[in-house]
Order: sequence, then C-alpha cells, then structure tokens
Amino acid sequence: MFEAPYLLFLGDAPDALGAKMAQGIYDWRPEAVAGQFRMEGCKADLGIKDLSIKEAVEAGVKTLVVGVVNRGGIISDSWKSVLVEALEAGMDVASGLHTLLRDQPELVEAAEKSGSKLHDVRIPTVKYPIASGKKRTGKRCLAVGTDCSVGKMYTALAVDREMKKQGLKSTFRPTGQTGILIEGNGVPLDAVVADFMAGSIEYLTPDNDPDHWDIIEGQGSLYHASYSGVTMALVHGGQPDALILCHEPTREHMRGLPDYQQPTLEELRDTALTLARVVNPECKAVAVSVNTQHMAEDEALAYLAEVEKQMGIPAVDPFRQGAARLVEALV
Repeated sequence: MFEAPYLLFLGDAPDALGAKMAQGIYDWRPEAVAGQFRMEGCKADLGIKDLSIKEAVEAGVKTLVVGVVNRGGIISDSWKSVLVEALEAGMDVASGLHTLLRDQPELVEAAEKSGSKLHDVRIPTVKYPIASGKKRTGKRCLAVGTDCSVGKMYTALAVDREMKKQGLKSTFRPTGQTGILIEGNGVPLDAVVADFMAGSIEYLTPDNDPDHWDIIEGQGSLYHASYSGVTMALVHGGQPDALILCHEPTREHMRGLPDYQQPTLEELRDTALTLARVVNPECKAVAVSVNTQHMAEDEALAYLAEVEKQMGIPAVDPFRQGAARLVEALV
C-alpha cells in the first residue's frame, strides 16, 4: 500500500468518468483521502476539499495519486509541473496509467533529489503462467458489463463487503489499477502480456474452500471493440460459477466509440454465458447490477423493476440500494 493520506490528482479531467480512479478511491477508502487537486479546465469534482501542493503538505499528505483515466493512459505534459512540485515537496507519486512515471526523466530527477518514491501500479510483479483451464475448488463470481465504466468494480466491492458483513467467506480480487489502489494487491490485467492474461486470473483466484467466493473485478466489455480482450481473459481465466451483468442505461453509445451501441442485457447474458461455459459448464447469470446514478429515485426504481421482470433475475443498484439481494442471488 502507498502511504496515506492521499491527495487525489484530477488534472484536467473532461468529465466525471475521466476521474473515475479518484472517485473509486474516495468512495471506498475515504479515510485515506485528504483532498483533491484540480487544474484549470477540470470538469470533475469529488465534492471534497481542493488543496494546493503547499496546503497538502501542511495537511500531512504523503502520496499524490494520479486519479485521472484517459484514453491511452497518457501522462500529459501539462500535468508534469504539478507532479514535479509534489515530488519536490516530499510527496510520493502513484499512478496506474499506461505511461509510466519511471519513464519520465523530469519526474525521476525530482524524486531522486527529494528522496520521494514513484509508484507505477500497472507493472506486473509476478511471472504469470499460461492458463490451464483446470477446474479449481471454491466459488467465483465475475462482473461483466454492456460497456466500459458501468460499475463492475463497484459491484464487486459492494458484493464482497456485504458477504463479509454476513459472515460469509469472500475475497475481492482486483484486476485494474483503481481496485489495486483500493485493495493493495491484485493483477494489472491490461498490462499483462496477452498469452498470460487468462493465466494471471487463474493465479489470482486459486483453489480455495468449497464455500469461499472470489469476487472478481470485471474489465472492459465483450462488446467493446477496444477492450474486449481483457474481458475474454477474465471469463476464461476466472472460470466463474456466477455472472453479474452490469449496465448503465443512460449511455447514448459505447464509451469512447460513438459509432457503436451497447448490447442488450439479453445479448450480453447469452454471449457471456456461452463463453463462460467453455471452462465452467455450470456457470449461471444470477443478477443484474444497474448504475442508476444519472436517474431520479422514482425513475431508477421503475427501471429496475422493468429489468427484473424482463430478465427474470434480481436487478439492483448496489451502490444506491446495497448488495444484499446480489449476495442472496449468489448463495
């Protein structure tokens, strides 16, 4: 884990989804967050205190966490002066972007001078095996989505928290940078060499007690032209016993792909089950998790009722309503 308190760097995020890493850390580890840093033009806001680097140091901040997610995972030149300032002030800097902190000469120089550390989350630290497809003991649940950024991580975290609350055996298994920053371990799946991706998920979810559930964080979407590969690795490497279908109903098109539409929940269910049953013939779709954050309460409840009737399985917004019904569907 990185040393807290954190200053969450939102940079010049164009919208709330652009700062989803920061939002996820704040939602699930609020006690570790001292404030946010936003540059001019930033359209994201976590609703917490804005701090300058000087104010953050005075507040005892130990690590600036780059909480921005952009297409390609790039550290822009406009950010670097802020990151250098944080390093020179004695803070560590952590990032889960594809562009590595350690590959930026000015950041390396600033860290060396101040004695601060650069933490690149998206670097695999294990030599993962090639997937074997062998049946493992224990139970596994995978969140799969109609699109990227629809709430797969939130669903998995909420289910894991509720299972622990009920005294059930459960472990959240992070597969992306935000989940790793929250949990402190996991597999940075999209940075694993393709031939070893499914094997890394087998490694992450080994044999366990027959009544233990691994709750696997989903990535991408089988229907997303850019990111379907990571989802496929999760489906086969995770060997899930249960799928939770995740959906955000207010999207006009696939995230980042204006020429593509989201699949229906039925299409997602049928495709995901067909692929999951290659490695686990008993896999079932047990529930639907709907991200209703952009819907009014009455509208959300009506929509959930409609989906539940349509799909014949529970439909819940776990962040808004809790995950008890999702856990009930699993166990």
